[in-house]
Amino acid sequence: MSEDSTHCFDILVIGGGPAGIAAAVRAADRGARVAIVDDNASLGGQIWRDSLEGQSPEAAGWIKSLQASGATLIPGLRVFDHPAPGVLLAEDLNHLCELQYRSLIIATGARERFLPFPGWTLPNVMGAGGLQAMVKCGLPIRGKRVIVAGTGPLLLAVASYLSKHGAEVPIICEQASLASLAQFAANLLTQPSKLVQALQLRRELNDVPFAASSWPVSAHGNPRLESVTISRNGKSETIACDYLACGFHLVPSTELAQLLGCELDGDFVRVDDFQQTTVENIFCAGEPTGIGGVELSLIEGEIAGLAAAGQTADARKLFSKRQKAHHFASALERAFRLRPELTRLPAAETIVCRCEDVNYSRLQTCTSWRSAKLHTRCGMGPCQGRICGPATQFLFHWKPDSVRPPIFPARVESLASNIAPKITEQKSGVTQ
Repeated sequence: MSEDSTHCFDILVIGGGPAGIAAAVRAADRGARVAIVDDNASLGGQIWRDSLEGQSPEAAGWIKSLQASGATLIPGLRVFDHPAPGVLLAEDLNHLCELQYRSLIIATGARERFLPFPGWTLPNVMGAGGLQAMVKCGLPIRGKRVIVAGTGPLLLAVASYLSKHGAEVPIICEQASLASLAQFAANLLTQPSKLVQALQLRRELNDVPFAASSWPVSAHGNPRLESVTISRNGKSETIACDYLACGFHLVPSTELAQLLGCELDGDFVRVDDFQQTTVENIFCAGEPTGIGGVELSLIEGEIAGLAAAGQTADARKLFSKRQKAHHFASALERAFRLRPELTRLPAAETIVCRCEDVNYSRLQTCTSWRSAKLHTRCGMGPCQGRICGPATQFLFHWKPDSVRPPIFPARVESLASNIAPKITEQKSGVTQ
């Protein structure tokens, strides 16, 4: 965008990952005026970030379909407020944009879950997907020792990617037990394509030790990471490394949906058969409705795009395909459920809220998320609770109370431009 502006669309898609791309393609194919917005500089989301370089034929195919669909592509734009029905406010680095729509599709994806342990704030202790993203953007990793730890299929994908780019991976630590992993593998027998992917990843990592029932206990180094102590089947082991790529599965990004008044079902956005939320003409697809992987995200995106465009008959044809993908999502949730031992990782002095330097012992005196915010400022820093919120939810079973604008940090000029019309309306109302 070159200046502050207003744009109007039939269907607005927020999120440029697989679900958002599929939704935009299907809606645009049906003749709707569609725009897809993402806060990254290019579309594809975390999983498809470098697909145009040929790493994923499926991804490249979808992105090319999007480019040919006639949909308006708006990368580098972050939505931060919902000032009125049918209106979102967003900004790039320099400008404010008002986005108007008749129907909205939320496809905001998910982010990594971090759990605090001694040393987790050291430089070079990073999210697994975060480190992968930085390598994709040019971070040199060749010859570096990288421990990959946490839980979920992402660990294998990250380890494989890093190995292909010259990193040495001394171990992959998976907190799930062998029994859980064996049950998950058995479920893959009904998903041939996913079984092939899993076997391919395992072949690529044939020389990398894989340890179940294992997780990082503490990270050491001064001034940056030098080694990590892991718990491996109940025994401690310290391994030298340059990086720790650590992520405990995924957390759905539901802030925009909540701001718009959409109801949640547990941690996820509640949707009907056509992916419509509890708010009319607002749809949701992909990880915000349940962590299920790329295949489920694509199907849900297609259904949402077709339904938003009024093509419910075509959307209904995909229901059985979605149901099959849901079976995999359920198996994923069961296999990689976080074990209770991980709640004992933080020491008293371990920082939990990195933005506000709040340690574990201070949070132990609080009774709720609201109490923690009032007494310690936990969750009130720049990340707005996106890191410490899920951590405290796991550690203390706290639930966030509400979502308020701006849902991302925004420039003062953008906030002021949103406040000014409201003040004018209030004064006008008083005069009348």
